[in-house]
Amino acid sequence: MINLQLERFRCPQDGSRLSLADETVLARLNREIEAGNLQNSGGQSLTAPIPAGLIRARADLLYPIVDRIPVLLAGEAIRLDQISHS
Repeated sequence: MINLQLERFRCPQDGSRLSLADETVLARLNREIEAGNLQNSGGQSLTAPIPAGLIRARADLLYPIVDRIPVLLAGEAIRLDQISHS
């Protein structure tokens, strides 16, 4: 489990609050990664599963948490409109 003080973190693009992604979102995200269907905002194809992430208030971007470190770089964000909702 990831233990963060979320009130300290803000989206680097719009300054909004971030919340921890739930297991449902992560499962959908990782299915799309496994299928080779996902890219980050920088255009890089994702190949490794995402164990955790932070979602900005608009719920349209996820910032991955890698090795328990939030990666709050605009180019590393993942657009959530790329994942299926089924």
